[in-house]
Amino acid sequence: MKQRTFTLRQIIEEGTELLKAAGIEEAAQDAWYLLEYAAGISRAVYYGDPDRIMDVRQAKQFLEYIETRGKRIPLQHITGEQEFMGYPFYVNEHVLIPRQDTETLVEEALKVMRAGGRRIKVLDMCTGSGCILLSILKMYPPAEGTGCDVSREALCVAKKNARRLGVDAGWVLSDLFDQWDAPAGYEEAEQVLDERYGMIISNPPYIRTAEIQKLQEEVRVHDPRIALDGGEDGLYFYRRIIEGSILHIEDGGYLLFEIGYDQGEDVAELMQSHGYGDIMIKKDLPGLDRVVMGRYNM
Repeated sequence: MKQRTFTLRQIIEEGTELLKAAGIEEAAQDAWYLLEYAAGISRAVYYGDPDRIMDVRQAKQFLEYIETRGKRIPLQHITGEQEFMGYPFYVNEHVLIPRQDTETLVEEALKVMRAGGRRIKVLDMCTGSGCILLSILKMYPPAEGTGCDVSREALCVAKKNARRLGVDAGWVLSDLFDQWDAPAGYEEAEQVLDERYGMIISNPPYIRTAEIQKLQEEVRVHDPRIALDGGEDGLYFYRRIIEGSILHIEDGGYLLFEIGYDQGEDVAELMQSHGYGDIMIKKDLPGLDRVVMGRYNM
């Protein structure tokens, strides 16, 4: 049977309508991303010749991607990539997809480092894809850093991203500060946690357990639950990280967290009760509380 042919205009319109019918909120935008991924066709190429006949194999591939996206599979799991801080990060089902909101955390960390103007050791707790740590190391070369995660699969993703970006970082397999011996031959966890760091930074799981079922299907089903679930009140990992941090942070060292919009005061109080001072709550671009930061023994 002869395969159906499409012009670029027809294929993007069909893809958009299929995604709309599947209830995808940003149907037109996702269709564009998938067209570029399937065929390498940018909007500039499209607008230059929208009635150009699309390659049959590429059209078939595009429609298969559209069908997959229509099943609520995240766009980034189809393309295997998400941009963060201007860098392309590899992602899969084992890591939380980097979000623009988290860029606020990186920006605040960079402000601290640049103001100090010195070499600093950074520990990224719950590193996931490594997007926070690797962006910091890429943008502030005097820093050296280690990423820590409980998931072996996540550390494999982070190490792949380090190679992609040409960044040297260390990786530790650990349940927060409770490190165990890595399996024999597990090269992604060759290091151990250092005694002290000048900065500890984390975007830990902070969604209240009862709230997870209310999240979008793409997040609820396809992001790893261990990267989402912050316990009954959403503060479980903040408590553990803050308690453990005092054995691993320098005097005057910085602790920075990403937080949920309504968690700023609670996290600030936890930090203060464990010896942190100069505590500040920073907002993201939409004006919501996004980062809590403080200094130890200050």
